[in-house]
Amino acid sequence: MTTKPDQATLTRIARSCICFQTRMTAHAVTRAYNKALAPLGLEVTQFNILAALAATDTASVTQLSEALALDRTTMTRNLKRLEAAGLVTASHGPGRAVKPGITETGAGLLSAAIPLWQAEHDKMEEAVGAALWHETRDGLRAIRRTLKAQQV
Repeated sequence: MTTKPDQATLTRIARSCICFQTRMTAHAVTRAYNKALAPLGLEVTQFNILAALAATDTASVTQLSEALALDRTTMTRNLKRLEAAGLVTASHGPGRAVKPGITETGAGLLSAAIPLWQAEHDKMEEAVGAALWHETRDGLRAIRRTLKAQQV
């Protein structure tokens, strides 16, 4: 017969687990941005993909996936939805490489979405304070860098 861990251990895990805390926060933040972008029929993941495509000349789906920390399958699924909506194009490069790009329609939607994104961003930053947000952002970046270095 197995015994359940004691309540103090379970409470400590719930309060201190980096994965648990970041996932809960990520879900809450995603819901807030999705609600802000909903009037345009856009989700925050799609917004981030459009912004990344508009900002750089991405060479491949793999590069875009790595830049946005999405697995390639999730990126491909999102790009297909955006392509079906006429917001991105996919041109084929050498071999099996696919190069995504933003369309004029996608750029227009991105431009319309930026004020909605900015308003939500400002609201969140004001709620936690700019200094705490900057410290938190830097901490999250440090975690990502450390994990990336461990994968090498």
